[in-house]
Amino acid sequence: MTRILGAVLAGGRATRFGSDKALARWGDATLLDHALGSLRPHADALIVVGRLTAPVATTPDLPAPDLGPLGGIAGALDHAAATGFDAVLTTACDTPALPPDLVAALLASDGAHAAEAPTVGLWPVRLAAPLIAHLHAGGDRSIRRWAAGAGIAAILPGLTVANANTPDELARFEP
Repeated sequence: MTRILGAVLAGGRATRFGSDKALARWGDATLLDHALGSLRPHADALIVVGRLTAPVATTPDLPAPDLGPLGGIAGALDHAAATGFDAVLTTACDTPALPPDLVAALLASDGAHAAEAPTVGLWPVRLAAPLIAHLHAGGDRSIRRWAAGAGIAAILPGLTVANANTPDELARFEP
């Protein structure tokens, strides 16, 4: 049986949003609460990466803050490796819902990410040390390029995954 850690990437600066995206309200809850809820049915445990406080356990970006989403994935993988998980299912705090077809395809893979939203992915724990070493050495921080080099496929091209980079984008979502 595969143990999956669900991880919400929430360590960004939200410069385009203008305030803390994770705490922005969408309907009756924060974007962070919605992101956690999108992972909950598919994970054995949940964490938030890159924040000091959250409604679940937290872990830092690795090997340092401000490395973008790839640093968040590295932090989640390191936490998963240290706590006995086999893989990490990730989403971003500005992604309030995941398409069911995408989740099913990710969970059926041995590691993949959404072609149109690379922060949404299933990452095998075996990638923890190589990713941290890559970032520590100053490697490229593009999720897509790193994933391709690590043998992680981009799946379901053309499938839109809604995310809110600005307050106007959030206002267009249907809660």
